[in-house]
Amino acid sequence: MVSMKKLSKNHQNFFLSFIRYGCIILCIWFLAFPSNTSSATTIKIGAINPLSGGLAKNGIEIHQGIEVAVAEANEAGGIGGKQLQLISRDDQSRPDVAISRAEELCSWQKVAALTGGYVDSLVGPIAAVAKKHRIPYVASASLQKELVQHKNEYFFRVSCLQGFVEPLCGILAQRFKPQHLAILHAATPGSVELAGELERCAKAHGLNVQLIEKFRPGTPDFTPLIAKLANMNIDVIVSGGFTPDHILFVRQLKENRISPKAYIGPFGIAYESFIKTMGKDADYLYSTCAWNPGITEPGTEAASKAFIQRFSRMFNQQPNTTNMHGYTSARALIAAMQAVLYNGLPLTGDNIRIALTKLDLVLPMEHLAFDKTGDPLHYNHTVVQIQKEKLVVVYPSDRAAEPAIYPMPPWDQR
Repeated sequence: MVSMKKLSKNHQNFFLSFIRYGCIILCIWFLAFPSNTSSATTIKIGAINPLSGGLAKNGIEIHQGIEVAVAEANEAGGIGGKQLQLISRDDQSRPDVAISRAEELCSWQKVAALTGGYVDSLVGPIAAVAKKHRIPYVASASLQKELVQHKNEYFFRVSCLQGFVEPLCGILAQRFKPQHLAILHAATPGSVELAGELERCAKAHGLNVQLIEKFRPGTPDFTPLIAKLANMNIDVIVSGGFTPDHILFVRQLKENRISPKAYIGPFGIAYESFIKTMGKDADYLYSTCAWNPGITEPGTEAASKAFIQRFSRMFNQQPNTTNMHGYTSARALIAAMQAVLYNGLPLTGDNIRIALTKLDLVLPMEHLAFDKTGDPLHYNHTVVQIQKEKLVVVYPSDRAAEPAIYPMPPWDQR
């Protein structure tokens, strides 16, 4: 090797410049064309959820379900010999942050697909970014009809509004037949649409919808509304609020000794945490439930048990219906990607999208297949009642474990 001392000064400068510029060129090359060693052995799935902010509890539950699905697939050998890599981002319960997180995952992380999402104000912006980048997005929790009315062939979801409306309308029209029905709803898109659809269905069945009333989520006092309900002799209340709203509403019903024949909260009641908070005051309340430990799609008992066991090992707690929504959305993506690779096709966004349109998958929460808009074809809740501090299916009859206790007894007779 030639010693630097033997080189002339000009040669030394040339040699050092060559090394310097050669290093720069190599750095540019690696930045522009990064090593694909990791991508050759893993498949990236992006998950965006509200892990902080006002919706953090629900977002974390969705994320836990997704983690279970990914762990299950990886333990079974992955997909096509490749392990799944879950890349999670927090949208902080803010739509603007959801957009930036989606851009990051689609543009920089180059994920194969997206899942997660809680409430349509967050799901909608993510869906728009996914469409722009031609990346399939399977939302875990979404109800707003508008999201499937604007054509977005990359958007799919495992829940829909009709899954709530049909069982609610059924039990009202066939079992309760109230003389004076009140439908209350929170000032959120999903709750507003639920109230409207339920009102139309109830009236079509000849029910007297005497009151439609909106309230703000987190309302600090329901006493004026309760007085209004009492004056109108309302016998059945359907309230599209959320867990904190139900806790306050029911407590104030008891304080004012108002005992409707039925109180139904489609959202936020069918949770063990709600029952623990309310204790015996939770008894006789109604809700809807797509899945819960002990409440599963017929024929999926073994799969449901396996999910519960895996979830309990991973998180040292029992899963709930929100966890199952996250699991179901991730399972949809995994099944679609498996189909693409099984057919010897590259794992592109369009190939995954096409596979999702052909999906036919029986899972504990639902028989999952999508219609042309991306809505699930078979998403249906059961109506549950809390009896002796346990969730019991009371409708439809082919799923019922016990008859509904109707009317519910007055507060002073419990």
